[in-house]
Amino acid sequence: MKRIASFTVDHDYIKKDIYISRIDGDITTYDLRTRIPNAGDYMDSITMHSLEHMFATYIRNSSIGHNVIYFGPMGCRTGFYLLVRDENPEVVLSVVRSTLANIVEHSGEMFGASRKECGNYKELSLESAKNEARAYLAELESREHDFKYPTE
Repeated sequence: MKRIASFTVDHDYIKKDIYISRIDGDITTYDLRTRIPNAGDYMDSITMHSLEHMFATYIRNSSIGHNVIYFGPMGCRTGFYLLVRDENPEVVLSVVRSTLANIVEHSGEMFGASRKECGNYKELSLESAKNEARAYLAELESREHDFKYPTE
């Protein structure tokens, strides 16, 4: 059986960063790696769920929102996938940074935090989302990005 693309990347070299995981026609899958794989530091369910609510809402309301296909967590709890149609990677990076900054600066209620809006609405924490967004934003602002997975 053919291996899926994400299993062909050597996870021993992946750091906290933003990568292009794959390109399928006009859709690019970004790997938003907020944690180092296999390092024992994984997102807990509340953090993962909370950041997903906030990030998905903000990015779908951004300048590239009309081209956002999907945003959601990786099963390994070390990051998220963002699927975008027809956008330059530098533009996506800029919007990801501003989305994270919006989360950090957010005042008010957690998006989608009611029983009618979410299937697990009691397991959300705005503070957890802000902390994860703050840490990942610091990583993204600390260096240049080539969007390529490291090979060593």
